[in-house]
Amino acid sequence: MTSVEQSVDNVAEETGFSGVVRFDGEGSFAKAYGLAHRGLGAANTVDTRFAIASGTKGLTALTVMSLIDSGVLQRETTARSVLGDDLPLIGDGVTVEHLLAMRSGIGDYYDENVDDAAFVQPIGVDDVPSAEPYVKVLGGFPTLSAPDEKFKYNNGGYVVLALIAERASGTPFPELVKQRVTDPAGMRDTAFLRSDEPDARMALGYLEQEGLRTNVHQLPIVGSGDGGSYSTVADFHALWPALFAGRVVAPGSVDEMVRRRSETPAERDGWTRYGMGFWLHETRDAVMLEGFDLGVSFRSVHDRGAGFTHTVVSNTSHGTWPVTRHLDALVRQ
Repeated sequence: MTSVEQSVDNVAEETGFSGVVRFDGEGSFAKAYGLAHRGLGAANTVDTRFAIASGTKGLTALTVMSLIDSGVLQRETTARSVLGDDLPLIGDGVTVEHLLAMRSGIGDYYDENVDDAAFVQPIGVDDVPSAEPYVKVLGGFPTLSAPDEKFKYNNGGYVVLALIAERASGTPFPELVKQRVTDPAGMRDTAFLRSDEPDARMALGYLEQEGLRTNVHQLPIVGSGDGGSYSTVADFHALWPALFAGRVVAPGSVDEMVRRRSETPAERDGWTRYGMGFWLHETRDAVMLEGFDLGVSFRSVHDRGAGFTHTVVSNTSHGTWPVTRHLDALVRQ
């Protein structure tokens, strides 16, 4: 056992961590902890598939950039040119690039400043099998700021991107992500699974550290552009090298996606910059995807400068953060 693994074991035991950790670098290891299904006593394994919440936004951004590479869309394409008369409160000047960079200024159906426990889904959790049904959810939120005026984390904007991608390509969004991103990246276990039909390799998301109550009634049954896909740690350790080798989108598009577009107002352990779909570290040559929701926490970090990658995913809301922060501090010692 490496010293890195032992130290993570200690943090996992102290915090009651349930999930999977993979670290690639000096002292590489992958290890599962806790239970995927508490009622059955089924243990997590290193290839258990977990919901990744907003980690999905990176896949959405890559899907849209792939469509741009193919000429189906342009960064300057306006949302209005694809939406037609739908979502009339979205301004005529809002572009795909604004949405990708979270600088669109459009209203959001999910305010990140509201306590998750108090949030009520504006649509039935079983009514969103694709991006199209979100039209009736996204249309009633007035503009917050002019396009490109400022950064504002926006879940609805990434659902709008999924809707644009779906309409422009003529392909359902989950299939589009598979064709454009997960297949080229070798992410064989990543998909928009139904949370109400868990198979033997899916972890159930739990609302409390202890107890059997799951999140199946709190989140959409099938995810969309802003979150809800399922994946494994191995898949994200396949994504990062595929991305920077140009196997998912063109190298120039990768450069655009990881170029700093904004300084973000919220502190995320030093991840204070945003490109298009990816968080960027304020001082290091590193990129990150992150997700948080009821019964879900996820972070995958690829530090090109230091030469390491780590991914932590948990089927509780807060399980990931002590472990990922420990790993981040460890590699900087």
